[in-house]
Parts: sequence; structure tokens; C-alpha cells
Amino acid sequence: MTEAEDRKPQSDEARGTFDPEITSEFAIPQGLDLARAPAEPETTSEFALPDGLDVLSPPAAEPEGSAFSPPRTYSSRSAPAAFTPASGIPVVRLTKDVPWQDRMRTMLRLPVAERPAPEPVQKHEEEGGPAVPRVLDLTLRIGELLLAGGEGAEDVEAAMFAVCRSYGLDRCEPTVTFTLLSISYQPSLVDDPVSAARTVRRRGTDYTRLAAVYQLVDDLSDPETHLSLEEAYRRLAEIRRNRHPYPTWVLTSASGLLAGAASVLVGGDLIVFVAAALGAMLGDRLAWLCAGRGLPEFYQFTVAAMPPAAMGVALNLLHVDVKASAVITGGLFALLPGRALVAGVQDGLTGFYITAAARLLEVMYFFVGIVAGVLVVLYFGVQLGAQFDPEAALHIAERPLVQIAASMLLSLTFAVLLQQERSTVIAVTLNGGVAWVVYGAMHYAGGISPVASTAAAAGLVGLFGQLLSRYRYASALPYTTAAIGPLLPGSATYFGLLSIAGNDVDSGLGSLTKAAALAMAIAIGVNLGSEISRLFLRLPGAATGGRRAAKRTRGF
Repeated sequence: MTEAEDRKPQSDEARGTFDPEITSEFAIPQGLDLARAPAEPETTSEFALPDGLDVLSPPAAEPEGSAFSPPRTYSSRSAPAAFTPASGIPVVRLTKDVPWQDRMRTMLRLPVAERPAPEPVQKHEEEGGPAVPRVLDLTLRIGELLLAGGEGAEDVEAAMFAVCRSYGLDRCEPTVTFTLLSISYQPSLVDDPVSAARTVRRRGTDYTRLAAVYQLVDDLSDPETHLSLEEAYRRLAEIRRNRHPYPTWVLTSASGLLAGAASVLVGGDLIVFVAAALGAMLGDRLAWLCAGRGLPEFYQFTVAAMPPAAMGVALNLLHVDVKASAVITGGLFALLPGRALVAGVQDGLTGFYITAAARLLEVMYFFVGIVAGVLVVLYFGVQLGAQFDPEAALHIAERPLVQIAASMLLSLTFAVLLQQERSTVIAVTLNGGVAWVVYGAMHYAGGISPVASTAAAAGLVGLFGQLLSRYRYASALPYTTAAIGPLLPGSATYFGLLSIAGNDVDSGLGSLTKAAALAMAIAIGVNLGSEISRLFLRLPGAATGGRRAAKRTRGF
């Protein structure tokens, strides 16, 4: 066999030619005839309908439409009559010569579909206006400063809404809780919404900064003041960098003078004034020391309440012929969280229940811290032989001129502690003096209950504060918070704690309940005075049905 013949089978095998006699083991033997099943025309789905099953064909698919288009079964003839009033939806015409707070509050109380179109008051160099995320970021930063400064939730929402509308963003919804700010903007019904949020990590009391933020929002809302987005950012950065108007030693001195004035207000003399001032200043320094070490505010209040109580116990143990209980009461006046209490009740009355519950819970923690600090000192004082008279609360000497001067000094020092502008200190001092005159005339001269007298005086404070804030287009907090200082229930709180320390729990709880009632009367009175001032002043939308209420559920 030649070499070419040897290579031929290999080439045939490589080309796939095999012996026909070689078959598969699965092949059908020859001579066996089987009926061949017809091959399936094609592979079908396992969800295909079997042959012979008749099913009605599905209806033709409806054309895709908008989610806001009426259903195909809707008929205008059978529509309910209350779907749209016969006279149409009233258009709200905003009065431009009222403060922006009232205008924006009216807007927020309207549904989105009923709000008038925005009138952008800021000129933009860009053709399409500023970027939406930057406007929302500026809005959240402004709202953060207001909420951290103690402003009410409704006023924070009004300010955020004013900033958005000044840049032409009308379909926006701000939301404020105790520590979280969020805002959502939807350009149109078919566009995706843009949302942003910001968390308030730190809160501080600085009414000078609060007034500066209000001035910035007022300039943004003014059609005659054209403030660009970059300029607004620059001013906001300056507000953040500004230092407090008063140094630390002034704040410490103010806390001492506040405690001394409060001690005189409840019947103390010069020695009591000095002792209360020294105790409050020592407590303030200890609280600053604890804050520098990172301790929570609960322990700061506990530590700050101990030195005034220790001063009162020391005077009693030394048998000094003074009213030692007034020293402790004065120290409590400097610690009671009146600002947070008023803000919490105001949020609850305006419908922000989550924020109100959080603020009131914070007030409760602060109050428990004060109670713990005073009770520890009183317990050891009683064990050492100190004797206090709980009935002394019923025998406060009536000294009208001295008490009026003390109330004005208390409001003055309270305003300094709140870091208020110097231009507002005199007004709030006079407001605090008027509040104490009204309370004294109703309670001491008229014999009216202290709760009713406190509510009336606080209502007058709120009324005057709202009028002053509208006159200056600013926040009402600097004109009301410090003015309610003389009305704080320091005396009822102290004598309640004293009764508990003496194992008279029932009497102590009664005094503490009275203190809580006085605190609620203060907060409700301030809010009611503010609302009354708005009833008799020109408001936006008055010609088209009156001012919208915050809630219309009536409890349902």
C-alpha cells in the first residue's frame, strides 16, 4: 500500500464520512415499523392554552393616558355638585404691605391648587433662573438657623416658603419637625419632584442671629430689594460667623442679677439678693464647665441648680435672719426653660404636634434635672437640721414699687442671656414691667387666682410683642420671651420640691401641679395675645373670605 492510500481513509474520516453499517444504539431496528408522531411545529410556552379550550379574547387595551385624567366611566352630568363650587374657587390676593410672615402663613394654609402664582422678586443673571438644588439648600440653611434659635415650627415653615417663592419656586412643601427640616419641590404635574433634607444637630440661644436671619428673609421677600443667590449665601455666611454680642463674663453677671431680682420679687432683701446672685453665678460657671466636658444638658441643669439651693441651706443652718427660701426660688427663676415651654405650646396650638411633643419632652427633662439637683441639696440640708417653712409661700410681702423694679431688672437680664440686640432690650424691659403690673393688680389687688392673672399678663405680653415685631418686621420672640420672666412659676416649683423633701408628697405634687398650670397659662396667654393682634390688623386674603385656619378638622 502506498503512502497516499494510507492517508486516504484518514482524510475521509476527517471529512465526516463513516461506514453506513455503523449505527447508533438508539436507532430503530430494520423491519420494525412504528407510527411516527408528528413533530411539533415549534416550541411553545408552558403557559399556552391547550387545544380545544375556547376562551373569550381579552378586550382591547385602553390607550395609555395621564394619571390625572378622569376615568372613562366619569361623566360630568353625574358628578357631585360639591366637586367645584358654583361660584368657583376664590382667588386669594395677597396684600403686599403686610409682613411676609402673615403672607406666607396664609399661603401655607391654602391647598397647592389654590395658591396664587408666584411673583419672583429676585433678578437672576441666568436665563432660566438659579438651580433648584441651590435654592433648596439655601432654604434649608435659613430654616436650620431659625429652628436652632428657638423659633416656632409654623414661622420656620413660613420663612422657608418665602425664600422659595422669592426665587420663583411655587410648588414647594416645607416640613419642620424638632430636629429635621425637609422641603420638596415639583416643577409640574409630569416632572419628578426634587427633595432635600437637613438635620439640626445643635441648638443655641442667640436672638441677635435670629433677627439677622429675619432681616435676610425680609430682603429676599421685598420686590424692591434685588438680592441674588450668591449675595444671599454671602450674607448667610456672615450671620453664621458673627460672634455673640455679649462676652461670657456679662452673661454670668446677668444670670446672677436675674436670680437676685427674682429673689427680691418673692420677698427677699439685700442679703438675699447677694446670696442668690452668688449662687446663680456659681451654678452658671459649673454648668459651663460640664458643657465643656461634653455632658448632656440634663446634667448641666442638675449641677446649675445645686449652688443656689446650697446657699439657701447654708443661710438657714447659720440662722441668718433672712428669707432663705427666696434664695432658692431666685436660683430656680434663672434655670426654668420658659423659652422652650412657650415654643412647645405654640407648636401644639398651631397643629405641629410632633414638634410640640418633642419640645415639651425636652422641657420635662430639663425640669426633672432641676428637681433632682434641688432635691439632693434639700435632702442633705434637712438631714443636717435645716428647717424650712412650706407655708411661707402664702405670706409674700406686697411691695409694688420694689417688685416692679425687680421685674424690670429680671426682664433686662433675661434679654441679655438670650443674646438679644441692644436696640430691643429697653422695649422688652418695659414689656416685662407692664406684665408684672397687670399680674399684681389682678392677683394682689383684685384677689383673682394666680393662674388667671398669669394668663392675662402673658396675653398682654404676647399682644405687645406681636405689635412690636410687626412694627420692625422681625420675630416676636425677642419681645416676648424675656418679658415673661417675672411670671415664671419659680416659687410654686420650689415649695413643691420642699414639701417632697419633707415627706409631704401630696402637698408637693399639688404645688408642682400648680407650677405646671402657671407654665401652661403663660404659654397659652402669649400665643393667644399674638393671635388676637392678628385678628384686628390688616391681613392678606381678608377681602376674600377671611383668614384661613391652621386646622379645619374640629377634632374629627
